[in-house]
Amino acid sequence: MTTNPSSSAKQAQQALGARLREIRREAGLTGRALAAATGQHYTRVSKLENGVQQPTVGDIQDWCRACGAEAEAADLLATLRAVESAYVEFRRQARAGMKRVLGIRAPTLYEETNLFRIYEHNVIPGLFQTPDYCAAMLSFWSRFLDAPNDLEEAVAVRMERQKILYQRGKRFAVILEEQALRIWFGDADTQANQLDRLLTVMSLPAVALGIIPLMVERGAVPSAGFWMFDNQLVALETPTASIEVTQPSEIDLYGRMFENLHQVALYGKPARDLVTRVAGELS
Repeated sequence: MTTNPSSSAKQAQQALGARLREIRREAGLTGRALAAATGQHYTRVSKLENGVQQPTVGDIQDWCRACGAEAEAADLLATLRAVESAYVEFRRQARAGMKRVLGIRAPTLYEETNLFRIYEHNVIPGLFQTPDYCAAMLSFWSRFLDAPNDLEEAVAVRMERQKILYQRGKRFAVILEEQALRIWFGDADTQANQLDRLLTVMSLPAVALGIIPLMVERGAVPSAGFWMFDNQLVALETPTASIEVTQPSEIDLYGRMFENLHQVALYGKPARDLVTRVAGELS
């Protein structure tokens, strides 16, 4: 992994190391004693415990065996897998073009998910985008990430994915900040058509779309947009990476955040009126 030391992935790696340290201490072993028992240099024990290096599957199995903590191995290995998959770097993915970036979350995840909970603060979600809006947005990211120019293919991938909106058994709970209606990708016509598309999507029976107005009293202000796929995974994006959260306790926190946002969002006619008013300002 090549992540920034302050990243969530690095923090997870450090937390894993801290747990390994606890297990060693509970077994009454010094770092040197554990190193001798597992056949490695004692400095590597320190690096693993401090999150400087990431352990291997064999490291964890040997560690638990030496500490008489074999029952801990399954949870530790699950944590290790979460650390390894926490970050998928956009720049590495983008070498194959924007189509590849859009494919980070495999189509099977969309097919397997029944309830999508989506919060966006500055962009219309990809599932609701028009081709022109999508192309304008992706053209920026293509330049920013120095990705090969496959914009038409990337837009086609996103448009194809929108078919899931009409599949039986799928539900989409979506919350947007009013700001997302006002940030332009493309010209005024592109934005107006996108808002018209949003009004159409709001009428779909599977979609519950709420909008949080500007200048409203609220109890929650998330720092980033996020997507929840049932209660199995939460995905959020930074300018350089896609972060995937799989730990149940963290997923529960995102669920609580979504519920807090839901409490202050407008739905139904008030939400449609807000979109219509913003669209009217474009003319």
